[in-house]
Amino acid sequence: MNDRLDGWAAANRPSGRAWEISTAQTQSIPASTTQGVPTRPAPYRTGQETSTPAPAPAPTPAPAPTVRRRAPKEPLSRRRRIVRLAIVAVSALLLASGSAYVWADTQLNREVDLGRSPDRPPAGKGTNYLIVGSDSRDGLSERARKNLRTGSAEGRRTDSMMVLHTGSGGTTMLSLPRDSWVTIPGFVRPETGRRYNPSRNKLNAAYSMGGADLLVAAIERNTGLRIDHYAEIGFSGFVDVVDAVGGVRMCVDRNIKDPKSGLDLQKGCHTLDGAKALAFVRQRKQEANGDLGRTRNQQKFLAALADKAATPGVLANPFAAFPTVRAGLDTLIVDKDMGLPDLMSLFDAVKGVTSGNGEQLNVPVSNPNLRTSKGSAVQWNVAQARRLFDQLRNDQPVTPAPPTP
Repeated sequence: MNDRLDGWAAANRPSGRAWEISTAQTQSIPASTTQGVPTRPAPYRTGQETSTPAPAPAPTPAPAPTVRRRAPKEPLSRRRRIVRLAIVAVSALLLASGSAYVWADTQLNREVDLGRSPDRPPAGKGTNYLIVGSDSRDGLSERARKNLRTGSAEGRRTDSMMVLHTGSGGTTMLSLPRDSWVTIPGFVRPETGRRYNPSRNKLNAAYSMGGADLLVAAIERNTGLRIDHYAEIGFSGFVDVVDAVGGVRMCVDRNIKDPKSGLDLQKGCHTLDGAKALAFVRQRKQEANGDLGRTRNQQKFLAALADKAATPGVLANPFAAFPTVRAGLDTLIVDKDMGLPDLMSLFDAVKGVTSGNGEQLNVPVSNPNLRTSKGSAVQWNVAQARRLFDQLRNDQPVTPAPPTP
């Protein structure tokens, strides 16, 4: 029995290959876990399989850059907006003012050489400006000459002359009547080359014969004051400046009607335009003191003009001031050493006299109607005039002379 069984076992034993297959199939049969969920058992390993390398891990992407976002701006307060606008406005004004300043300085007509005269008095203390209003018709059309009643005379003559002194002793505006009887220094007439000896004549004759150079020489010789700067303006420039500032307010204490100048004013206050202002400073026939009365009107008007031109509405706004500056420069003649700062100092000094910080005087006179070979002239009071000139030369406070009878 045992032999039979052994024979059967030997006859029916599977081969080694069959055993492997059978075993592999058996190993792949799912097994039940304790929870009853079938799982796939690990495959049977014979040890002869070729191992496959594990794939390389995917590269980790770089983190995205952090973007910082600004917080929304808070709206500007009303005060901050006003401050910013003010800064912008001031910057614009400074730029415009600087440009206008440079332009004006280049437009100055520097044609008077004060150093040409060889016999000048020594320099004194303070600064002396000679301000001249001429009757030059340059820049006026025939129609304008007719309307302004300037006449048709050619050349240039002086209508007004003032010495403006500034210094530590105060500011003094001294008028010199154009008919003053003085000594004209010797000179050579440029257009003919003829030499003239010193002679007695009216002061404005010096300007007619030898221009600004001879006028300065005559004033220096008769006053002993050294003129440091010269400024002259003609009819056209005067009219344009007055119109550019919008007219000048003047008050008169009586009715004035002068057929020669065309002035017709009623007693009271008036705003004079350029044409009426020119007539006002030129007329003298209606003045009790003739040429002396006219010089007082000229001082009064010049002070009012300086005050009007210096108002905030003109000076603070370069766009408003530009027409005034340009109008004045059109016919303004100055000396070769005059710069715009010097011209501004002159302007400030005139304005100071306007506000009461200075004296407005006429040269002391002994005879306003002196009979001469050149017609009626104004004779200075020599003693009082010399004292006044000495005070100015030494930059001392002036002592006004008694009024002319």
